[in-house]
Amino acid sequence: MRRYAKPIVTADSLADLHGPAAGAIMLPPHLDWSGAPEYDLDDPARLVDYYRTVLIEATKPADLHDYLDRATLFRLWPTLWLSPEIRSTWEQRFPELPRPEDTRSAA
Repeated sequence: MRRYAKPIVTADSLADLHGPAAGAIMLPPHLDWSGAPEYDLDDPARLVDYYRTVLIEATKPADLHDYLDRATLFRLWPTLWLSPEIRSTWEQRFPELPRPEDTRSAA
């Protein structure tokens, strides 16, 4: 029996990621159906939750383009907890994303 797997969505280009980087934002229900869709991007813990939610729940590239910021994604990428499938799909599409080992050698 085959399990249903939600398709993994990636951005068309990292340059297209022009979402907010600070302040409060409310995600639409198709991205956050948890009942707590408001995120304070100035709070580091909520920022991480926000990025994980958008990366996991995006249904089309426009979701990513509208809600993620390129510089913030690069900063958070090495430490975001994502499924191996999401991480590998994004890293294959965008090899320029920093790997955890890249951030250790830069420290």
